[in-house]
Order: sequence, then structure tokens, then C-alpha cells
Amino acid sequence: MKRNVFFWTMLCGVIVIGLFGIVQDKNQREGQPESVITEESGALEGLCILVDAGHGGYDGGARAINGGLWEKEYNLRMALQIQSALEAQGAQVIMTRMEDKAFADRKRPDLDARLQMAKDGDADLLLSVHMNQYHDAVESGPQVFYRKNNADSRLLAGCLQAALIGGLQPTRVRSAMAGDYYMLSLPIPSVLIECGFISNPQEAKWLMDADYQKRLAEAVCTGVCEYIRLQQKNRDAQ
Repeated sequence: MKRNVFFWTMLCGVIVIGLFGIVQDKNQREGQPESVITEESGALEGLCILVDAGHGGYDGGARAINGGLWEKEYNLRMALQIQSALEAQGAQVIMTRMEDKAFADRKRPDLDARLQMAKDGDADLLLSVHMNQYHDAVESGPQVFYRKNNADSRLLAGCLQAALIGGLQPTRVRSAMAGDYYMLSLPIPSVLIECGFISNPQEAKWLMDADYQKRLAEAVCTGVCEYIRLQQKNRDAQ
């Protein structure tokens, strides 16, 4: 009997190790990092976050390489993944859009409508989700922009940038930077997340992959959790 128990225990161990190896090998073959592990559930309870899927409707934004999908489609899919990750940690999430739509027939009124949602919902943070594009297809990697002259926005951007680098392990490591974006004009901590370059063929492919989207969303959630932890640490030290 003891021999049978030992045999089945060893067999189960071999199966588990084998399955882990298969998953790890799949990620390595696809050039993608392993999944990011976020904080314990409930880390963001009591926090209201506006997640803006940039562009929409008549405004397609940038277009993926070789006449691929419009940026607005990437943004919405990524924003929905970020919504799920944040809500799993207890955050209340306000989505500017859940479908392909614009809120006005001109850019500024459209952005004003999105900002008004943050005001009406008394949002604590604002995350605007976008994709990057450049004429040189070799450029890659996520980058976070923050509202200049706002220390909290800068801290939030730094936490997000670090989490994206740690979780996605991009070939091109970028730094968070101040950006003069109208969506970052509210007094609350606000950032614009360029999730990657859709002008890069490989990155454009990853950014449409559901597993990669989930990993990126988990990294964003991890960054927000770290920001809240640091803010609490600063308050406790005062």
C-alpha cells in the first residue's frame, strides 16, 4: 500500500511539473512573459477609478501596421481587461465607453464629456488607455505619461511604469514622462498609458492577444496597488 501511495504521489508531482513546463515553454515560444501576480483581493476597496478607452466612433486614432485595426479597437479591449483587474481588487470603475462610440462630433467636446464623467463620478484616479505609433517599426514598449506639476500623478505614473516593465519585460525599457495631454487636465492623479506600439508588427500582435492583454491589465492593477500602498505609507509617516 505504501508503495502505491508513493508511486501516485510521484506521478502527480511529475504531471504538475510537466504542465508548468508546458505553460512556461508556451510563453517563451511566443516571446511573452509569465502572468503578473497582483495584490490580495480587496486592495483597492473604496477607490473610484475612471478608465478611459481612448478614441472611438469617428475618431479611430492611430492605425496598426500594414493597414491593421484602428487604435480605438485596441484601446477598448485593453480598457475592459483593466476594468476587470481593478474590480477584482475591489475598485469601483467608471468606464468612459463600453462600445465603439464618440461623445461629440469634434475632439475637444468629446474629451470634455469624458472628463465630466470623472467629475460626476467623483473619481479618485484617471487612467486613459492608448496605443503608440511611430514611423520606425522597431520602436516598442509601454510608456506612461502623467499630468505635469502634479506630484501624485508623477508617483502613480512611476508605479505603473515599474509594474509594466516588471510584468511585461519589454525589450525597450522606457521611463514615465510628463505629458501635455488634455485628458490629464483634472486635479486628480491622472495618467495616459501607451500600452505599446501598434506600428511594431510583433507588439501589435501581442496587444490583440487576450492573454497578453490580461497580463498588461494585471500589471496596471499592480501599479495602482503599489501607488495606494505608497500613499498610505506617506500618510502614516506624517
